[in-house]
Amino acid sequence: MTKFAAMIWRFLLFLLGVGLLAFPLGARGDDIVIGEYGSLTGGTATFGTSTDEGVRLAMDQINAAGGVLGQPLRVVVEDDQSKPEAAVTAVQKLISEDHVVAVIGEVASSRSLAAAPICQRNHIPMLSPSSTNPKVTQVGNFIFRACFIDPFQGAAMANFAMKNDLGPKATKFAILYDVKNDYSVGLRQFFTETVKANGGQIVADESYGEGDIDFKAQLTNIEKASPDAIYVPGYYTEVGLICRQARDLGITVPLMGGDGWDSDKTFEIGRDAVNGCFFTNHYSPDEDSPRVKDFVAKFQAKYSAVPDAMAILGYDAMGMMADAIKRAGSTDGRAIRDALAHTQNYPGASGEITMDRHRNAEKPIVILKIENDHPHFVATVQPTASAAP
Repeated sequence: MTKFAAMIWRFLLFLLGVGLLAFPLGARGDDIVIGEYGSLTGGTATFGTSTDEGVRLAMDQINAAGGVLGQPLRVVVEDDQSKPEAAVTAVQKLISEDHVVAVIGEVASSRSLAAAPICQRNHIPMLSPSSTNPKVTQVGNFIFRACFIDPFQGAAMANFAMKNDLGPKATKFAILYDVKNDYSVGLRQFFTETVKANGGQIVADESYGEGDIDFKAQLTNIEKASPDAIYVPGYYTEVGLICRQARDLGITVPLMGGDGWDSDKTFEIGRDAVNGCFFTNHYSPDEDSPRVKDFVAKFQAKYSAVPDAMAILGYDAMGMMADAIKRAGSTDGRAIRDALAHTQNYPGASGEITMDRHRNAEKPIVILKIENDHPHFVATVQPTASAAP
């Protein structure tokens, strides 16, 4: 090889190296890269882990069927450690370094609210599997969710507790909520509004902060108010402790909550104290639905466990994103956004999903009662127009 030829060869290698740095595998057309951020560690680690398992199950099935647009999907996952500031860093990396075409995440509304503006500014569609606070999709027109929202969730539990023969038939309620958590604060508001609209009373309104472990002072105040039931719209770590401490104080009325209760940790931490309690959720593995049964069977075959709601929503979120990319016929962010916005009657495992004009999923909610250390299906509540923010 001549000296000149060697120089040309080295220059071509340099250009190739730069190209590989600037255009990772997903951007070169070898695969379609979807970003995912979630709490794989930290205070809500079961949420992120379950969601990721659902996402990967869906991805494997989609790829086995030929992928999307003739290309396989690849998911790049970032752990936000259950912290809003880490969620920001995670999404920045997914967009700037991994060059994802879309993002799935987060579970917790506070962390979705922290990271959503980054996706919005970069015109990258973000689909939250399970953030239920209405403010999440209000960030902008590139932000979507695959779940119901808290006005519907809070109202559903209040109506069930007051009007349904299967519920506590309560009229006086106490609330114990996480003042640091957008999800908990929102559910408190919507539950309260519905109780009052139905002629009920909030006889005690107490708060705590994420990470607290002693709730006896708040529960003592609640006991003095003699409620018929207690609404605790928090996450499983604190919920389990609250249930135990309530029973230790002799409080026997039902405790009720939202989808943040859905974790094996609720039963591990709460033990017998959670029996007799109710919570709203996105699905129940006990539902008599062919789609649910099919999903549960496939999940158990892959992970040897019964999937929780975060798993089925992760599964549906990946399926919805792949469906949107297919209908868009492109990996362009704006095209995917437009396709997501026009999602109609998507056959999700957790229920049929249609996006409303606020980019929220219209879908039913289920009520579960914990008995014998297991949540049992009680009722399904269909969405109503009043649930829109």
